[in-house]
Amino acid sequence: MKKLIILPLLLFTCISLGQTSQKIYDIIDSVSAKRIEKDIQTLVNFGTRNTFSDTISNTRGIGAARRWIKSEFESISKNCNNCLDVFYQKDFVTKEGNRRVPHDAWVVNVVAIQKGTKYPNRYIIMSGDIDSRASDTMDFTTDAPGANDNASGMAGTIEAARVLSNYQFESSIVYVGLSGEEQGLFGGSGLAKYAKENNWDVIGVLNNDMIGNIKGVDGVIDNRTFRIFSEPVPANETERERQLRRFYGGEVDGISRQLARYVHKTVKTYMPEMNPMMVYRLDRFGRGGHHRPFNDLGFAGIRIMEAHENYNQQHQDIREENGIKYGDVIEHVNFEYAKKLTAVNAINMASLASAPPAPKNVAIGGIVEPSAKFKWDKVEGAFGYKIYWRDTTSPTWDYSRYVGDVSEFTLEGIVIDNFFFGIAAVGKDGFESPVVFPNKVFR
Repeated sequence: MKKLIILPLLLFTCISLGQTSQKIYDIIDSVSAKRIEKDIQTLVNFGTRNTFSDTISNTRGIGAARRWIKSEFESISKNCNNCLDVFYQKDFVTKEGNRRVPHDAWVVNVVAIQKGTKYPNRYIIMSGDIDSRASDTMDFTTDAPGANDNASGMAGTIEAARVLSNYQFESSIVYVGLSGEEQGLFGGSGLAKYAKENNWDVIGVLNNDMIGNIKGVDGVIDNRTFRIFSEPVPANETERERQLRRFYGGEVDGISRQLARYVHKTVKTYMPEMNPMMVYRLDRFGRGGHHRPFNDLGFAGIRIMEAHENYNQQHQDIREENGIKYGDVIEHVNFEYAKKLTAVNAINMASLASAPPAPKNVAIGGIVEPSAKFKWDKVEGAFGYKIYWRDTTSPTWDYSRYVGDVSEFTLEGIVIDNFFFGIAAVGKDGFESPVVFPNKVFR
């Protein structure tokens, strides 16, 4: 009798997981390098997209660029029966007190929201930057094509919207073009504040800033490696949380780091030809990106970008000196590479938006005992739960056990002192939430 009950369940599970995998592979195959190239060229053709450039012209400046981006999102929405809510989100910035602001202006973001069918207030956000800059960030008239920095990330975001709008997801996906990055992360700050004020439950932010260069200034050519930057713990953690970490661990297990591990695992599963490189740092040394304002407010956020930068092609006037060509022109962009990193974003957003919410109130026990114990609150939509663990020096979750639809479990023979642990919720189609590091201890 048991076999008659179990085998159909196993067959259903195998079929379901097979359909899930095919869906992810279909998404990868749907991303178009040609469309990305066309969009980058369009953005480059606006001459400059400096945040403080012309807003009246239809052919030049930040105003023309953001209107075109909005029209692209609206066209995508029309093709999916108005599945996207497209709007401007803006904040006014003034010259006073801002050394990179040449004059007062509106910083305008272009937002497109694909509402989730089951959890419409849960959001996964993909962002690219609209704006570009010349050598002098205060110079808003000189040509600054910004082909790689960051027309590549913006084009990738638009392309992800084209592909994913053909599907429905349980959680909401936000595609956004952010402005004011070069002058002080104004666009990201504005949208992060908007999300907080509107009580968005943000699963994570995937900030794409430069996803098209494969030839580094150091001479390395690499079209498969990319970096994932993530902060170790939330910037707004409490003093008590910091103190508890001294005794229980978790120095590299904040929500942004778990999001980075999620992306790493998804890519290694579905795009094994790619080499995701987790960098244990908020951003590049001493620098910043548009995920940081979200991190500042306690949201999970990471930066996805090329592995090998060429600084001669960033923040530079177009010129040639001593045989070196400077400037961020389209000739330096590798569209197939941008396609790959766009697919990286698309499959992770699809996975996150298809997964149940992460388990709540995850607690761990087993001090001076031969086994590790766990308790957690069940969440709506979870088919079951999976316990992950790893060596304390490992960057990734290396071991796991699916434990079914339960709210507590004991890993027999696994000593709590020797590993780090986490819990993920698993949906009926096999999609998983990010891993949750225990935030409570019980005896």
